[in-house]
Amino acid sequence: MIAVLQRVSKGTVSINGVIKDVIRDGLVVFVGVMKDDTETDVESLTKKISGFRIFNDQNQKMNLSIKEINGSILAVSQFTLCGDWKKGRRPSFFNAAHPEKGELLYELFKKKLSKEGIPIKSGKFGAMMSVKLTNEGPVTFVLNSKEKYNI
Repeated sequence: MIAVLQRVSKGTVSINGVIKDVIRDGLVVFVGVMKDDTETDVESLTKKISGFRIFNDQNQKMNLSIKEINGSILAVSQFTLCGDWKKGRRPSFFNAAHPEKGELLYELFKKKLSKEGIPIKSGKFGAMMSVKLTNEGPVTFVLNSKEKYNI
């Protein structure tokens, strides 16, 4: 599972020109589910994201988590994160999860973050969406659940 985190002052997702959800002060998280991902991958990423200290404290040091700033997350499914672009000029999505599994793990991802006490807004799985965000910093991180790290 791959997650691209962008620290934002505002994030908006629209479908067919209609705003579906908006957040202020938090993270826009683009989520890609790989075909070999499991609930363990979801658990790993949600624990990391909920405690990840990437928000500034009073000294302008990245020292606070999203929970500590009472921030929100706008989660957007994005299967293109699973694309393999290394061969040829057209990406392959062979490694992306089938839609049923992708949606199941995406919904579990949102549920687990919500259980951490983080307000969650989202796009719609599988929909063509327009995402607008104001990245603060700019601060962007790419997390991969297959990479080993300490929580």
